[in-house]
Amino acid sequence: MDTPWGRNDKRNLGVLFFAQATIGSQLPMHIILGGLAGALLAPTPALATLPISVVVLMSMFTAPVASMLMGRFGRRLGFLLGALAGIGAASTVIRALFTGSFVLLVAGSALFGIAQSVHAFYRFAAADAVTDSFKPKAISIVFGGGLVSALLGPELVQRFGGALLPVQFAGAYAAIVILNVVGIVTLLLLRMPPPVRKQASESGGRPLSVIFKDPRVLAALVCGTVSYAVMSLVMTSTPLAMVAHGFTSDHAADVVRWHVVSMFAPSFFTGALIARFGYAPIIGTGLVCLAICAGIALAGVDLHKFYLALIMLGVGWNFGFVGATSLLTSAHTVEEQARVQGLNDFILFGCVAIASFSSGALLNGFGWNAVQYAALPAVVIAAVILVWFALPRRQVRAQAPE
Repeated sequence: MDTPWGRNDKRNLGVLFFAQATIGSQLPMHIILGGLAGALLAPTPALATLPISVVVLMSMFTAPVASMLMGRFGRRLGFLLGALAGIGAASTVIRALFTGSFVLLVAGSALFGIAQSVHAFYRFAAADAVTDSFKPKAISIVFGGGLVSALLGPELVQRFGGALLPVQFAGAYAAIVILNVVGIVTLLLLRMPPPVRKQASESGGRPLSVIFKDPRVLAALVCGTVSYAVMSLVMTSTPLAMVAHGFTSDHAADVVRWHVVSMFAPSFFTGALIARFGYAPIIGTGLVCLAICAGIALAGVDLHKFYLALIMLGVGWNFGFVGATSLLTSAHTVEEQARVQGLNDFILFGCVAIASFSSGALLNGFGWNAVQYAALPAVVIAAVILVWFALPRRQVRAQAPE
């Protein structure tokens, strides 16, 4: 029988929450500044957003390697290496800004991709830190740190972006170095269970071909990926669409700010809702919110509709992604987790990259409505798979395989 959280569990969750809030601030900061720095340094305007795209691509390719590394040597070492990658990334970008090198800017962005890939495993570490019945709440608590990072990152950009003038943006990247140093000191306090060591005669779990036929794994993979990819698809094109329809960049920034708040604020109770109602109802609610977002966006381009659509998009992402993450942690054994989680994030970041790249092309070629029409089929497919998973013969509270 599960017992209440012990002192070590609370410390681990506190460390992960704080690291999510501090180290997690670097990605929104680079998203804000990467395109602007690219516009300054790129040899052609067409390459201005390459520093942002490289982050997603590198995250995709790093995820399986990072997962296997942590499966062998433990979460703490992996997270410390991720923070060091963040320091290297920010330092490289600072040098790029001082020397005017676009190549160095892209290289620094690639390092940010490594840091982001490792950072994404905080949610799985939260599940590792507690007993089974508390996993959804633990994951939700750590995601709550994202609300702090979403507010802290833009604030640091405003306060320190001009700190090293005449070199624009270098001060903000120096703040990223400090954030990662603070994060490293905090992560040293992490006390996670050691990785499971297999004897030569022991199995490392089921083959991946068998694991990904498990309805729980398939539902978690598809619903989590769709939630994240649809969020990326719509959010990426929102500022451009708003400006194209006559709104100011300040309007767009405020809409995105409320969107980010809606992404992370529900985390403080999503876990409790999962524990109360189960995985499928919460994931399903998230998918419904994503569909509502598309419906509101298709209804018109008034300012209040942009606000409502992006708020629903954030809530839908939270319920869908937190629910899918919690479901995935229930569907594999400890021996299988490194392979399953690594492949899950490889597919997830790959689809997010495709969604991000497609968003601008759809908007420019076919308009704002086309972005919404592109999102809806993915939501429907995820909903069908979720319903199949949630049929009575596939109970949502099924235990992980022995």
